[in-house]
Amino acid sequence: MLLTVVAFVVALGLLIAIHEYGHYRVAVACGVKVLRFSVGFGRPLVRWQRKGSPTEFVIGAFPLGGYVKMLDEREAPVPAEERHLAFNTQPLRARAAIVAAGPLANLALAVLLYALVNWGGVQEPRAYLASPVADSMAAHAGLHGGELVRRAALGGGEPQPVRSFEDLRWLLARGALDGQSARLWLQDAPGAPEREVVLPLDQMPDPDADAQVVRRIGITGPWSRPVLGEVMPGAAAEQAGLRQGDLVLRVGVHEVVDGAQLRELIRASVQNGKALTQDWRIERAGQELTISVTPELRRESTGEPIGRVGAYVGALPEMTTVRYGPVEGLTKAAAHTWEVSSLTLRMMGRMVIGEASLKNLSGPLTIADYAGRSAAMGLTQYLTFLALISVSLGVLNLLPLPVLDGGHLMYYLWEGATGRAPSEAWMDRLQRAGVAVLLLMMSIALFNDVTRLLG
Repeated sequence: MLLTVVAFVVALGLLIAIHEYGHYRVAVACGVKVLRFSVGFGRPLVRWQRKGSPTEFVIGAFPLGGYVKMLDEREAPVPAEERHLAFNTQPLRARAAIVAAGPLANLALAVLLYALVNWGGVQEPRAYLASPVADSMAAHAGLHGGELVRRAALGGGEPQPVRSFEDLRWLLARGALDGQSARLWLQDAPGAPEREVVLPLDQMPDPDADAQVVRRIGITGPWSRPVLGEVMPGAAAEQAGLRQGDLVLRVGVHEVVDGAQLRELIRASVQNGKALTQDWRIERAGQELTISVTPELRRESTGEPIGRVGAYVGALPEMTTVRYGPVEGLTKAAAHTWEVSSLTLRMMGRMVIGEASLKNLSGPLTIADYAGRSAAMGLTQYLTFLALISVSLGVLNLLPLPVLDGGHLMYYLWEGATGRAPSEAWMDRLQRAGVAVLLLMMSIALFNDVTRLLG
């Protein structure tokens, strides 16, 4: 719990500080007097001011936000001798640059964080495919499990090397959302010739870019050996005589290909609401044995009965270190930031027109949960999490909602096109509408958070 709180506060503090620093730095560069730079709202916990600087730096008690207060005639009287330092007296291009600098700073931070991960290297599962879900798109395409994906392409694009399962997952998610088929070049065994298969992702009904999109295609995860890990005392596996390290070759009439398939077979070992006893063919210390196993009957939150044996199922997947050089790492970081930004915008657009579920919206509780989980997994995973949230924050603030930076840029676009700023009456109406939309989005996101945590 403490790790989750600390990881969440650090993430929010860093992302908000970078966002506001973007506004601050460009404002100073444009000759605008900045009165206060605040990370957080409410009562100041810490405040300081450098000698000779007009800016007071503040850390507020409520961390969900921040602001940069500039000299502005619309907020308070400005002495005549300082009028040239006020924000509202600046040319249109300077005001637009100051407003856009916050979201762009978040996107730049994401590029840097992704680049750090690329340069430092990350351990990821190799792109060996688990056995596909029965009757799924992957199964119909001729996948059976254990293949190594060497290259992949979307639509008519050029094939690119697939360095890890995460590369493949990201490509399939983009293909599903964009409605493009995916071409995969596979090796069925080391040294075997490559064969090409096509996944018709353009035929997926209502694809959402959520965590389950790859599973809906039929790919459950990276391949792993179907061995048993730790066996719980007194559980069904121990009672049947199964031991840690047993390699499972067959369950009933089904040949077992990998750990994912074995888990599915165990879950499905229910008949007429009762646990189904089956013969397991295993390999132990070089010898093959047949053991009769009766799983324990459990019920999911939906009430559906499933089987459990009380053992860790499946070995860890084969890992590989994915690392890039200085230039390639930065280039790929910039490209990935662009792809995530584009994917985020398209998902928001699909939610607005009803083509994607509003359940994809996440709020502070989910972000805090993911912050704690990623921090527990290590620095690389935490940096990747920070980069993803930084992209989301940058894209969100560029939306044309009047209360956000994108709303102000929308005003400036109108001013640049017509030669005059929107009237005070219109700005007031738009501001109220923007607040209403933002509160609605926050309410939906918080409802989704609570639903996920309680589910």
